[in-house]
Amino acid sequence: MKLKITLTKSTIACLKKHIDTVHALGLRRPNNFVIKEDNAAIRGMIRTVSHMVKVEEINE
Repeated sequence: MKLKITLTKSTIACLKKHIDTVHALGLRRPNNFVIKEDNAAIRGMIRTVSHMVKVEEINE
């Protein structure tokens, strides 16, 4: 299963930890999205910035 992760809020005025996590996911600007494999590491990163991202499951 894959996850479509969309950045919904800007990283301006966020904690450095959150900005680094968003960049590590491959997201650069609001409304940008990436498709990642579903695993524990990605789920942990999503949990860290859950207030800034929208996640959809993609079955392939």
